[in-house]
Amino acid sequence: MTDPTTAPAPAADMTYARYLDLDRLLAAQSPVTDQHDEMLFVIIHQTKELWLKQILHEVALAQSLVRAGDLVPAYKSLARVSRIQSVMTQSWDILATMTPADYLRFRYGLGSSSGFQSDQFRRFETMLGLKDAKFLSFQEDRPAAHAALSEALAAPSLYDDALAQMAKTGLPIPAEVLNRDVSQPYEPSEAVEAAWLEVYRDTERWWPFYQLAEKLVDLDDALLTWRHKHVVTVERIIGRRRGTGGTDGVGYLSSTLARRCFPELWSLRTKL
Repeated sequence: MTDPTTAPAPAADMTYARYLDLDRLLAAQSPVTDQHDEMLFVIIHQTKELWLKQILHEVALAQSLVRAGDLVPAYKSLARVSRIQSVMTQSWDILATMTPADYLRFRYGLGSSSGFQSDQFRRFETMLGLKDAKFLSFQEDRPAAHAALSEALAAPSLYDDALAQMAKTGLPIPAEVLNRDVSQPYEPSEAVEAAWLEVYRDTERWWPFYQLAEKLVDLDDALLTWRHKHVVTVERIIGRRRGTGGTDGVGYLSSTLARRCFPELWSLRTKL
């Protein structure tokens, strides 16, 4: 990290627009129809992708800290992610100002494109532990995105890293969980639930893990809230039509509400 007391002086001709590369950024909106509301649709989704870029940046830092056993510094990045998720969820309210008639005037321009295909969103899910290799097929025309998602699928998730740290401190995480094939979806474990119950029943002793667990639940909670608002917004605008990407639209989106990134952190609550 650069020492601010010894950092070089900024360029004398630096401006706000140049620093943010605004000309390139503001030239990136290219609606394919002449319909007024398409600009909103483009900007909402481009903004989500920018926020997802920041989310991936923060989760990567949090993972590196957790892997090093520095749990407390990881809290800041995880808290920032959940705040960003809240902003992304609120943006659905802006999109919901678009009526079904507004959307149908330009929907044909989307072709087979869909947010379902977002590589950054799939990387975020994957880094949290929701692994599904079928989403690689949507990135075959984008080698860098395909490689990044492949790497995330092959690597331990944030949850895997947390469980590994629990084991290092003596909490009873079974070997079959620690040595599992991390490229596969995580399966809930009664033994892992029991380890987390120990943390929640003696929070003073296990305070760093207790706080980490609550930060993880914040992420899962925010992701579920985002999914729910997505379902409601899509149903409000297109009803039960099929999605442009070929999915069952609202039916598919509703099915994702059952997903949990950190299942034992939810199930343990019943047993406390």
